[in-house]
Amino acid sequence: MTYSLPQDASATIEICSGTCPAGGVTVPVVSDACINLTGGLSFLNKEISQAVVPGGFVCTFFQDFGCIATGTGNAPTDSEVVLTGGTWNLSDAPGLSGTVNFNDLTSSISCSAI
Repeated sequence: MTYSLPQDASATIEICSGTCPAGGVTVPVVSDACINLTGGLSFLNKEISQAVVPGGFVCTFFQDFGCIATGTGNAPTDSEVVLTGGTWNLSDAPGLSGTVNFNDLTSSISCSAI
């Protein structure tokens, strides 16, 4: 089975279990689609340490599958972080209640154009 990207899909995010770009995985940005870290991406479930988000995009990284946010009451951190264009270290990411350590917590991602 061959997977081909839509003609208008050119933006990608890079997600890394260590430091990007060494060993990073490039994932196409499909606006408002939920990317669950299952199947071919399951090795990154609860393993993402750094992310590179293209300029003009915002990506939300969720603790749970299905891009579901459960708020700020989760121990030890928020249930999501929202990242705009740039290179981000998830151990120091902007969460719902301030800067949080979201290292090795991501199970799903959703991105969209700003």
